[in-house]
This record gives sequence, C-alpha cells and structure tokens, in this order.
Amino acid sequence: LQHYFIQSNLSEMIKFLLLLGVALVPMSAFLSEFVEKLFHGEESDVFGPVARIPYSDLLNNNPYVDPFVLHSMKHYGFFYVVDVPGYNASTELNLMHKFYDLPEEVKANIEIRRHNPANPNAYRGYCPGLDDVENTLQYKNLYNIGPHEVRAPMTSQKDDDLMKKLRYDIQEPNVWPSTGDCEFDKEFKETFQEGFEIRRNIARAFVRSISRALEFPELTSLFAEDEFSAMGLRKYPVRKRINENMYSDYDSELLRELEHVDSTVTVLSTFNNPGLQMLYEGVYRDAPVSDNGFIVNIGKLVDDIIDNQLVSVKHRVKETEFDRYSITYFLGPQFDADISRSMSGEPTEAGRKYRIFGEWIKDYLGAIELFYY
Repeated sequence: LQHYFIQSNLSEMIKFLLLLGVALVPMSAFLSEFVEKLFHGEESDVFGPVARIPYSDLLNNNPYVDPFVLHSMKHYGFFYVVDVPGYNASTELNLMHKFYDLPEEVKANIEIRRHNPANPNAYRGYCPGLDDVENTLQYKNLYNIGPHEVRAPMTSQKDDDLMKKLRYDIQEPNVWPSTGDCEFDKEFKETFQEGFEIRRNIARAFVRSISRALEFPELTSLFAEDEFSAMGLRKYPVRKRINENMYSDYDSELLRELEHVDSTVTVLSTFNNPGLQMLYEGVYRDAPVSDNGFIVNIGKLVDDIIDNQLVSVKHRVKETEFDRYSITYFLGPQFDADISRSMSGEPTEAGRKYRIFGEWIKDYLGAIELFYY
C-alpha cells in the first residue's frame, strides 16, 4: 500500500480509500493519522517514505496532496515531484554536455562581466569555474538563466536611487549561446526556457500547498512576482588535486559541494548522478536521485517566514569520480515582499537587518558574486 500510494496518482488512491468508507471519519483527522502510519520508514531505506507527488496533482491545487507534502517537509525537509508531462531529463542533460564541451572562446562570448569585462551581463550567463586548489573550496562551472528576456521599460541603469537601480539590475535579460549551429542554439534556448517554466510552476505550486496546509493564506502574496528567480546549469569537473579544506568538518567526508542550507525555495535536478546527501537525524545520508523528476526543499529565509514549521534541510555533495551535472532553480519572494516578520507576526532573523526582500537580495548578490563568480 505504501509503495503504491507514493508512486501512483494520489487522486485515484484517495477515491479508493473513500470507497472503503474512510469518509465516515473527518478527512483532516483521518489524513493526519494515515500519513503518520503510511510514512513510517524502514531503517534500511530511510528516505524511501519521502513523498513523490505527481506534477499535475501538485499544480492543480488539489488539497489532498497537502498532507503528504507537509509530512515530508516536516520530517525530511524535501520531497519529489514526478510524472511531469512532456519533460525529458535526458534531453536537458545531453544539451548540458554539449554546451560545456563547446570551445572556451565560444563560451567566453556569454561569460559574466567578472570573467569577461567586455560583456555587459553581470549575473545571467556563463561563469567558468577555477580549479585553484589553494584558493577555492569548490570547483564548478555555472550557466545562469533568469525569468527575463528583456528589461522592463520603466527601469534605468542611470537611476541614482540604489533600490531602483537594483530593480534594474535584477531584471537582467538572459544571454544565450550563439555557436553558429542554429539547430543547437534553438534547441538549447527552447529546452531551458521550458525547463525554467516547469521548475517555476513547481516552486509556486509548492508555496500554495504549504500556505493551505499551514493555514497561511497571505504566504502566496509574497511570491506573486519572481524578479530574481534563477536556474543554474552546473558542471562539477573532477578536481586534479585536493586539500584539507575540501573535507567535511562534520564527519571528514571529502566533498564536491560544501555543507549548507539554502535560502529560498529550491527545485533540484540531479538526473541519475549520485552524491547528494541530506542531513537526517544527525547523519548525512544519500538522497535518491531525481531521475526524470525533481527534488524540492526550502531554505532558512523562507522557513523563518513560515515560523520554522518545516525543515530547511542541510545538505551537501560528496566527492565523485566523474564530472557531475545538476540543475538548481531558486524561487525567492518578490522584490517588495516584507521579510521582516513571520506569518504569525514574529520578527525573523533577516528582519534584524532588512525589511523587504530587495534589501536582502542586494547583500546576498554581493556574497554570491564573491563566492561563486
């Protein structure tokens, strides 16, 4: 029953349960008890019970998915979205391989300004990693895609108001490869535009689900716009050398991606690449790969806004003996969203310094630029 429920269409299972007479008890009371029993995992497969929610069920705002999303987020800090119509992870992965195999002089045309001062793009575009074992803790290449293809006409780079200038900066248009191979360029752009939209749909539907489950109807209004959502196509090349800084302070594991907690809503694709580990009950454990679906989790900023009712899971990527590819999508609150107080009115950690998300993102971007770029 457990295997059937989390792998199959949830609506069909709910109908089946109703036919058995489950509706004779209050649905909310039943679901709470049922979920606890259903998701009691076995020690040998600790993440086996993590919910796998069909994409269409999540996006259709069907409230019956909410207890299962909520349970996984409270107990594990993540869940999976599966059965995405028309989505093919292999297509994305193959295009990533082709992109990163392009000559460096071709990719240099879309490098961010920090790496190629001749280019105007500061955040969107290609960021080559540096295999500098003495000065960098992580070695990864990144291609960053955002929600904008053109800037809004009312913004101006020349505005003297720092926040208005930031509004201009965060609407930076995407830059796409121009390789001379029109077929590749077209497929690459269209595939990842569609992939961006799928991930944005998942993240927004997740916010709606949590707002219903936690009875925070105001939460969705904080995510009405997504001026600085971002999708990163990541390649972690095999490092030629290592040093002690790459070992975990927690358990001495050699790492590709350092231990961290995200800030906003994350939709992650690991494809069939192992290496991702989630901290659960004091131990880092291997998370099942996303395969042809997605992994969803939240970060500290969002968890504070919802009064820390979910788990903002700490995670990392352990060292692998191959080039590792993944895609991360981050959805943050809209620029003017008040992040200073939680849904219950309590001060948030971010609220000690910032009132709106735009103020927070200004400092965050500076840190990201120094750390990753």
